[in-house]
Amino acid sequence: MSSQLLRHVVLFSFKDDASYDDVDAIVTGFAALPAAIPGITAYEWGTNVSPEGLNDGFTHCFTLTFAQAEDRDAYLVHPAHRRFVETLKPSLAKSLVLDYWAK
Repeated sequence: MSSQLLRHVVLFSFKDDASYDDVDAIVTGFAALPAAIPGITAYEWGTNVSPEGLNDGFTHCFTLTFAQAEDRDAYLVHPAHRRFVETLKPSLAKSLVLDYWAK
């Protein structure tokens, strides 16, 4: 097993008509995934606070950590993840996902 960790970074931009409650439900739903899906070794999230103005509308960042690619792959197809993705669609303007091996 590699000593490197696989980071899965997800950025969300919400539609203008997404309410605070809609966004809060999405944040809560994402936070529930680590308990529902084996293989997630760490989870954190936050909202953009950069003064640079380069976020291109993305306001929320979520980072999941996996010990191996197989755990990430299992997460992607897990029924809990798929259900969560479906809850996003009405409120999500765009998303950006980037995976990398931490160095």
